[in-house]
Amino acid sequence: MVDDTADVSAPAIAEEAGAAAGAGGPALLQSPLHDRHVALGAKFAAFGGWSMPLEYPSGVVKEHTAVREAVGVFDVSHLGKLMVTGPGAAAYVNLALTNDLGRIRHGKAQYTLCCDAETGGIVDDLIAYFHDDEHVLLVPNAANSVEVARRLAAQAPSGVKVLDHHRQYAVLAVQGTRSDEVLDALGLPSGHEYMSFQEAEFEDTGVVVCRTGYTGERGYELIARNEVAGTLWDRLLDAGRSLGIAPCGLGARDTLRTEMGYPLHGQDITLDVTPNQARLGWAVGWKKDAFWGRDALVREKEAGPRRLLRGLLALERGIPRPGMIVSLTADVPLCEITSGTFSPTLRKGIGMALVPSFVDPEAELGVQIRTRREIFSSTKLPFVDTSVRES
Repeated sequence: MVDDTADVSAPAIAEEAGAAAGAGGPALLQSPLHDRHVALGAKFAAFGGWSMPLEYPSGVVKEHTAVREAVGVFDVSHLGKLMVTGPGAAAYVNLALTNDLGRIRHGKAQYTLCCDAETGGIVDDLIAYFHDDEHVLLVPNAANSVEVARRLAAQAPSGVKVLDHHRQYAVLAVQGTRSDEVLDALGLPSGHEYMSFQEAEFEDTGVVVCRTGYTGERGYELIARNEVAGTLWDRLLDAGRSLGIAPCGLGARDTLRTEMGYPLHGQDITLDVTPNQARLGWAVGWKKDAFWGRDALVREKEAGPRRLLRGLLALERGIPRPGMIVSLTADVPLCEITSGTFSPTLRKGIGMALVPSFVDPEAELGVQIRTRREIFSSTKLPFVDTSVRES
């Protein structure tokens, strides 16, 4: 996906903020697969400026279970696709984002963060795909793609460009223990190393097959041009029919990622939350001389963050939801649930919250669910063990 035809300057990127961020701009954007989702009876929801399938008639639990036990396919075309290109592009990305891009090579991917230069707050979490020293593909979240692109374009050195491909490419996520079999049936590469990618051909068009995902299961994300996305979607469903494949929406994507303790920007991580607080210090290249927010993050790390993202597991029947109050005792509110749902795997309520650091890591905490205060245990993340890194 090395294409230099969609140069987007900082002013041009800003003009798209309404649509891409859903901030009172034009109508919601639609995936190139929108008509196929309609035909499958999907229920839609607004997400990051896009109209995306929330669930299909089978329901979230069955979609979730298909991924954990067999295979599911998601349309995640709302994700951003930014190519940073030009002499010194990789060096510039490494100077801006937290993780150490110098630790990976061609064909590898890396989870990283874009932080505010002054505060260290998280602008977005994203995946960087290293093509070569002059081409790095970044995949940010839909709602933040415009802002990440704006910040990168505003400080890019001479000759380095930020190319916005969000209207040209679709992203399909094939996730689950049998995902390799689905790709094999289409003649697409499979079995490569976790957090790596390979370029292939589909319908005489290039497709990038990334060994990445947001479910915790073994799986792949396929980046393809809009013109072949519909055919690719159809072929994936056909190939997986005997394997128990299910089309999956954002509802199942949320329950799957919450079981893994994967943070969602806008809930668990925001501009007011730092990597230290979110336990994402492993995605920070602390030995690098510079990256946006480094000074603030080093100071906070040395002093100790005032709060930490923790997992909460229901001891009773309650299901936590974002915004519910978490308390140490009935009279001592601490924080709010940032992510919460019913876990189809554990058959219990699970959630995450930014709990003050002074609270004992093993303390039981209360969550105010309607008129009841229900008890939750603090637990290490993830909530479930999965096959995400299996070779």
